[in-house]
Amino acid sequence: MAQRAVSRRGAVDPVKALMHRHRELCERAVDPLEIAAGLEAHGVTDRTAARFRHRDVFSLAEEMYARVPRDGEPTARPETADAPGAPARWAVLALLPGALCAATVAGLRLTEGQPRLAVAAAGVLAVAIGLRAALRLGPLRAPDRNSSRAWICWLLTYALVGDGLLDAGIGGGPDGPWPLAVAPVLALTLSCAPAAWCAHLFAVRARRRLTASRGLEEFADSVKPLLLGTFGLFLCSVGVLLAVCGALLGEPAAYAGAGALGALLLLARLLTAHGFTHAPAVVLAAAGAAEATALSSVFAGRLPGCSLLSVPVEAVVAAGGPGAVPAAVCGTAALVLLIHATRTLTRASAHATPAGATP
Repeated sequence: MAQRAVSRRGAVDPVKALMHRHRELCERAVDPLEIAAGLEAHGVTDRTAARFRHRDVFSLAEEMYARVPRDGEPTARPETADAPGAPARWAVLALLPGALCAATVAGLRLTEGQPRLAVAAAGVLAVAIGLRAALRLGPLRAPDRNSSRAWICWLLTYALVGDGLLDAGIGGGPDGPWPLAVAPVLALTLSCAPAAWCAHLFAVRARRRLTASRGLEEFADSVKPLLLGTFGLFLCSVGVLLAVCGALLGEPAAYAGAGALGALLLLARLLTAHGFTHAPAVVLAAAGAAEATALSSVFAGRLPGCSLLSVPVEAVVAAGGPGAVPAAVCGTAALVLLIHATRTLTRASAHATPAGATP
């Protein structure tokens, strides 16, 4: 009889059964929004909420939060803003890679011979350390386990040496040192600062819209234009930096290739910072492998009987120059990640914890 009564109560009170299945989520939540985001991550939609006699997931989460037993006062919701002084720290660190790269470029222009090699080696090491420091705090921080690091280094290396080496290889060389694309790499390192601010803007605005939304679809519809607008703002800043660096250094700005690479790196880091690590790792690896294949095929085509291997790359270079290869590869990869981001970063579960909050 007791078991029958319990089953009847469970049937009459389906929310209680749902709370039991998500007990840990309900107990640790500091507000209904966190429960709503957790339910969405477990596949609960507004249509599912209707089976629990609620109009949407947010309404269901409010009842679940209200019914969780708590001792004493409820836990205060953590602020979406960073800890005091944290924005200043990550803002300064975001400027560090560009400043170190600019200093390295200046040092290379003022030295020759062995000192120039020493400056180049020290500069590469300093910029790498600066990038690591810049990405450890702020809205672009992500878990330390990042399998894409090697591919990111390769993509940046190709941006520096790839176009010149590819052009020399197609021309039958290289017979000597080939030109380096310093201006695009300098612009990309300087773009760390606008990337961090754009990511911070997106995280804060998305969190506010999560608070104001009354349904998952409403939230997704409001965040998608925010994501696209933030992405467009970053692309504009990269374009300006490319123009300035190209003019100051007297080099081609490489808008297409460097701009596509900047877009790819921003989207990959933004997804990783919000907990979506698989797609960025796969896409970055695919882009890096494609560039490596394109470069190696030109030299492999010189082998006897292998001339056909270099035909596709030579056709692309003949049509749009050496920069067409990274533009096509990184542009396609960035488009794939952008489509993925509009499906994942518009979910409430992607913003359950304020991105970029620094303890």
